[in-house]
Amino acid sequence: MHLPNYKEARSFDKKDYQVRTFQLDPVYQNKFQGKTCYLKTYGCQMNEHDSENIKAILEEMGFTFIERYQDADLILLNTCSIRENAHNKAFGMLGRIKHLKESRPSILVGMCGCMAQEEVVTNKILKDYPWMNFVIGTHNFYDLPRVLCQSLDTNSLQVEVYSREQDFVEDMPVDRVSHYKAYVNIIYGCDKFCTYCIVPYTRGRQRSRKKEDILKEVVDLKKEGYLEVTLLGQNVNAYGKDLYDDYSMAELLEDVAKTGIPRIRFMTSHPWDFSDKMIEVIAKYPNIMPSIHLPVQSGSNAILKKMGRRYTREEYLTLFHKMKEQIPHCVISTDIIVGFPGETEEDFKDTLSLVQECRYDNAFSFIYSKRVGTPAEKLKDDVTKKEKEKRLYQLNDELNQFFLENNQKLVGKVLMVLAEGKSPKKKDQYFGYSETNKLVNFKSNQEVTGKIVPVLIEDAKTWSLDGTLCE
Repeated sequence: MHLPNYKEARSFDKKDYQVRTFQLDPVYQNKFQGKTCYLKTYGCQMNEHDSENIKAILEEMGFTFIERYQDADLILLNTCSIRENAHNKAFGMLGRIKHLKESRPSILVGMCGCMAQEEVVTNKILKDYPWMNFVIGTHNFYDLPRVLCQSLDTNSLQVEVYSREQDFVEDMPVDRVSHYKAYVNIIYGCDKFCTYCIVPYTRGRQRSRKKEDILKEVVDLKKEGYLEVTLLGQNVNAYGKDLYDDYSMAELLEDVAKTGIPRIRFMTSHPWDFSDKMIEVIAKYPNIMPSIHLPVQSGSNAILKKMGRRYTREEYLTLFHKMKEQIPHCVISTDIIVGFPGETEEDFKDTLSLVQECRYDNAFSFIYSKRVGTPAEKLKDDVTKKEKEKRLYQLNDELNQFFLENNQKLVGKVLMVLAEGKSPKKKDQYFGYSETNKLVNFKSNQEVTGKIVPVLIEDAKTWSLDGTLCE
């Protein structure tokens, strides 16, 4: 049994990570033929991509996947720890599963993902959920076959959660959700340690994949007919800093662009590491989409300092405007937290004024959520729940206004849209995303799924655009 330890997770021990190739032990091949699995994924794109790998591993073991957890032989929750709401959803699901397991004791139940890496979560599971079969962490989910079978052999709860990073495992099997868009991991973990954030404890310190492995994956995806890749990481802008002296995210973006894959996106960016060279490369290559997610979190210098964000309001705005000026048709989205400990009305007004200046095209806004084990947990949470909710509503009203205004500017224009499929409600309507990551619903009399097509925009809503395929 291995349990998570935050002290160990925070420690830094730079080492040369071994790179090995995934290969399922023949003893597990089709071992569960005829058995079914329900896989529930919470959280970010990294979790979604992990689930694509997990699903493929379980398929090699013989599992087929179903939509109803009540009918499954294995129920697996791939969890998120970024906010308390994600915790509540996962534990609420476990409560429902417990009742099911009382009537069907043979059901296998497991948890993986970021919640598994939290000390408080694994301790709670050991105390209150001993009926579960296994818990496995983010650093070794490729070891799922062994842990799953060990729980069966011993008829006991197996907890295998490593606090520190394990070796890189390349050539993981993957069952991708889309046949046109693909996630590609480029860096794991984060070294920023923002005071509110649990990610460095759940995903570890930053470790970059070798550029050759990343580029090979992109080239292979292009050969398979994929039209878009999203380069993933907790802080993609830090790519290469732990691995190379003269190769960074800017060089990687350029090399990926040179593969000729039609569309390239990346997320998530930390403003601290966004270099001028990155801006130059994005502006230079038309297949790098001009849509950038640039979390600000707060518009107040006092709160940014408490958050440990490493930049000031002024530095963020300088970077923001540089992107807007140098990258053609650039749109920027962001993350914002309200109600951080110590946030005054003046601090909140600073956030509103920054939003009014940036006029974002999209944003994810949240009430501060205390995470056990983070430095911010020790700060006095002196903003009332009522005040936090009031600020969130006020912020969202401001944001939504700009979302709609920006979308209205696109009416009458033709956008290139990657059609992802048909609308479930209207037979002649498709949906997809523009180069600037706008959701577009459009009419078409011909089959266009999996194609990048021109769409005339005829109407704008706050969160989406409506149009018609250009004949």
